[in-house]
Amino acid sequence: MGIKRYVAEQDNVITNGYDYTLTTRGTGSNMGYADSLEVYSIYGQASASATGRSQELARTLVQFPISDIITDRAANQIGASGSVSFYLRMFNVATAFTLPQNFTLTVTAASRSWAEGTGLDMEEYTDLGKSNWIAADSTTNWTKVGGDYHTASADYSYDALFSKGYEDLELDITGLVEDWIDGTRTNYGVGVRLTSSQEAYYSGSSGLDNGSIIFNPNGSTNTYFTKRFSSRSSQYFFKRPVLEARWDSRIMDDRENFFYSSSVATAEDNANTLYFYNYVRGRLRNLPGIATGLVQISLYSGSSAPTGSKLLFTDSNFNVTGGYISTGIYTASVTLTAAATPLQVLYDVWHNGASTPKQYFTGTIYPSKMPTYDGSPTFSRVTSCKNLKKKYSRKDTSRFRFFTRDKNWTPTLYTKATANNPTEIIESSSYEIIRIADSFKAVPYGTGSDYHTYLSYDLSGNYFDLDMSLLEAGYMYEIKLSYYNGSIGDWIEQPYTFKFRVEE
Repeated sequence: MGIKRYVAEQDNVITNGYDYTLTTRGTGSNMGYADSLEVYSIYGQASASATGRSQELARTLVQFPISDIITDRAANQIGASGSVSFYLRMFNVATAFTLPQNFTLTVTAASRSWAEGTGLDMEEYTDLGKSNWIAADSTTNWTKVGGDYHTASADYSYDALFSKGYEDLELDITGLVEDWIDGTRTNYGVGVRLTSSQEAYYSGSSGLDNGSIIFNPNGSTNTYFTKRFSSRSSQYFFKRPVLEARWDSRIMDDRENFFYSSSVATAEDNANTLYFYNYVRGRLRNLPGIATGLVQISLYSGSSAPTGSKLLFTDSNFNVTGGYISTGIYTASVTLTAAATPLQVLYDVWHNGASTPKQYFTGTIYPSKMPTYDGSPTFSRVTSCKNLKKKYSRKDTSRFRFFTRDKNWTPTLYTKATANNPTEIIESSSYEIIRIADSFKAVPYGTGSDYHTYLSYDLSGNYFDLDMSLLEAGYMYEIKLSYYNGSIGDWIEQPYTFKFRVEE
């Protein structure tokens, strides 16, 4: 699946800003139910006798349901620790007012629990409640006004630069999330605020119960007013703050893409990865006696079944050791050199490697020689979605399968009558999901280092699994595909799209 999102379970804005009178601070105000989140620093709207100038600040608190991530990891619905990245994503709110520019937001783990509250008023600060600038909840004040955050050198703190001001926030906070998951750190969420120099103040102590601050004369005297993000109560489904888990979930099964070893290829490119899927009564089950352990694979020739002796692999062994992937799925990588007259059919036999081996599965492989070209190839393909439905439920996790062939394929009558017309395997392919009504990218291409929108492939072609809860119900969507073309070093978006509707 490769991608899963966890919407914030609580958020709030806390501020010591002045109301419209410029005499009363909103330190007791709560904005837990507001549909946007604010971060700002305003310099010098009112005088403060101790320092000559005052500073007004707003910070955002956001917390995510880490217990849901723990549950999903236990159920193998997201990647294991070390194989998954977690991104904090918050989305800009368009506004007619002037945006700050060239500022940095700091995201730091909160060190105390806090209450979301039910306030709405972000203008006159009339909705009093907890949490706020002074208090974390109805019984406990912050140790320092403005919130308590981890500050030790071993703690995680992340910065994001906003050069234009209207950018969304996207930060890889994997280390912090993994600490929350394994209990190294208690999940109190994060605080989002301007850097200390841009807030331009010395942090108040617990004695500053009126919520005032002390101006830092060495800090910035600029005003950064106001950066807004959508809150979790926003009416816009895709704009709510989320933790987005991304991981490489690809199955790259070369059974339909098996090549003999070639002198023009590296050892890595010569290796063919094969998979064995142990389905028992329609469910994947671990092999008895193997469980999560090692399995052996051997190759044989034959006309309609394995016959004769085992074939010798390129490394001069007759067996290759395979490993466990997940429940009921095992894999092994093999390299084979073609004979003077290359075999047209191979049989892979999976067994336990004993002197009297117990065989678990026998598969069929039709190998090919590694293709070579006398010029830079140009690929033109036709793609269809073999199992596309008109509509899906948000409760579904669905698999989309694609059949791909060369656009200029011209089979003979004999070919049509006798062949199974195998699909072409695209080893580097990625998908994107677009909401048709407004062309919004609900799931953008993820062709970076996380590989989270890459397609898997097996004997039946390319495919990907999609958790439909990622999409808002009541809309039409379309799938777009891009294939990587190594001859030009770039991704080529395909002209074919596949439309479906999502219902509740």
